[in-house]
Amino acid sequence: QLAESGGGLVQAGDSLELTCTASRRTSGSYAMGWFRQAPGKEREFVAAISWSGDSTYYGDSVKGRFTISRDRTKSTVYLQMNNLNPEDTAVYYCAAPAYSDYPRGLKVSDWDYWGQGTQVTVSA
Repeated sequence: QLAESGGGLVQAGDSLELTCTASRRTSGSYAMGWFRQAPGKEREFVAAISWSGDSTYYGDSVKGRFTISRDRTKSTVYLQMNNLNPEDTAVYYCAAPAYSDYPRGLKVSDWDYWGQGTQVTVSA
């Protein structure tokens, strides 16, 4: 139900925008979020946004560099990533909780639906 796009190979200092589209939803409103997983590491929280867009949440490592936004008419969420560095290299996953306007939490277990992921690679 969730499909990410926009990943790629960039250089340090560059910007990249990821897109996630929810292809089908039975009913209700829902928050959306982004996580990432680097090789050999656990999946970590990146950013999340409420259904209305009035609340946003960021992981400490991306605050001030990444911006999450959404277009409810298109069931789409965006992750604008600026000033990328090699430590941002990971597979980025879109996620959504089941029928919750706000994130139930920022742990992986708090999210019910996941996309297949998109690779972001930042070279030094």
